[in-house]
Amino acid sequence: MKILVTGVNGQLGHDVMNELEKRGISAVGVDIQEMDITDADSVDSVIRENAPDAVIHCAAYTAVDAAEENEELCRKVNVDGPRNIASVCKALDIRMVQISTDYVFSGAGDHFWQPEDACAPQSVYGWTKYEGELAVRNILDKYFIVRIAWAFGVNGKNFVRTMLKLAQNHDTIRVVNDQYGSPTYTYDLARLLVDMVQTEKYGIYHATNEGICSWYEFACAIFKEADVSVNVIPVTTEEYGAKAKRPANSRMNNDKLTEMGFEKLPCWQDALARYIEILKKEG
Repeated sequence: MKILVTGVNGQLGHDVMNELEKRGISAVGVDIQEMDITDADSVDSVIRENAPDAVIHCAAYTAVDAAEENEELCRKVNVDGPRNIASVCKALDIRMVQISTDYVFSGAGDHFWQPEDACAPQSVYGWTKYEGELAVRNILDKYFIVRIAWAFGVNGKNFVRTMLKLAQNHDTIRVVNDQYGSPTYTYDLARLLVDMVQTEKYGIYHATNEGICSWYEFACAIFKEADVSVNVIPVTTEEYGAKAKRPANSRMNNDKLTEMGFEKLPCWQDALARYIEILKKEG
């Protein structure tokens, strides 16, 4: 089997490439330099030239606040990009994995979102990711849409790195305590995606590490695991202030994974401990 992976300079794409190589699966990694996903001709030529059996599409515009002021660019990347890839996958009759997000939901309530629940995005970023999902679903039958949340990994910026960096220069850090969800370690997610893409169990999935926390609780766990002493103050979303609206409820039900024969990701505390250990070795 041969897999083409987009967004290999990002957290998830990096880990997916490593996982494929670890398993001895032929892999081609591309980022914007090799394939501009917003350019249909570029996508067509690169995918046809490499002739993969599947595409794992990890590239995305993920700057949630910036998206409010850069809607056109965000839409090109998050909607046109998946549409362009799906069109070529359809023509070549190959499967596609599309990464999506908790932001496709309204964020209301305190229940766990199911994969089939109605979507009601509250931000430009959320809308573009939802429209990207629809583009893939409208074109392909052989697709996996995998919704994740609160991603962190070794190759890029994320909440864990941001917290640890802030702690170097601040005695006190304010963190939102009224948004709940599950962190997703891209190393664990990559293993699932590689398992998944080798099957024909198509559909929409939720895949986060197990367990629920608030951003405040996540931050406290980060500092405890990293042995960093800092005063963490819980604040409301309103007190914190942000351009884009964030979902207060990002609890996602991952049960479909086991129902379809896949392994759920480990609990987020375990994932965080393994990640912090890597960061400590990095120095």
